[in-house]
Amino acid sequence: MLKYSTYIGLMFLFGLLILIRMFQNELFYDPYLIFFQNDYLYIDSPRREVFKVTLFTAIRFFLNTGISLAILYLIFKDKSIIKFSALVYGIAFFILIIIYLYFVINPRKEDYYMFFNIRRFLIQPIILIFLIPAFYYDKLKR
Repeated sequence: MLKYSTYIGLMFLFGLLILIRMFQNELFYDPYLIFFQNDYLYIDSPRREVFKVTLFTAIRFFLNTGISLAILYLIFKDKSIIKFSALVYGIAFFILIIIYLYFVINPRKEDYYMFFNIRRFLIQPIILIFLIPAFYYDKLKR
């Protein structure tokens, strides 16, 4: 059973994830925010600074990763889960950022949907949504 302080900590950490999302326009340089809110399949890719957009995407990924790892620790209190999760996040970042860079450097309309989804994995804590039930299921099976 989780303690009261754990629930407070989880609410705080989920609140941080929400704040990152709420203030994404102010915190991060990302011309793709507006681009993907519009009918992006029928317009050209926005002007962007490749280094800057990649840097801010990486910063956002690592902010979400740190908060996600803290959430996993509060839920499971198991350092081996955190180590494994950090490895998963590291591998995911390496693979996703390479694909992301390809799409940023070579924007083609037929790739926009794939780019949208790759970018989503980098800027939103989607991996956390997969890891919590996976570790919970693993914990039940042990």
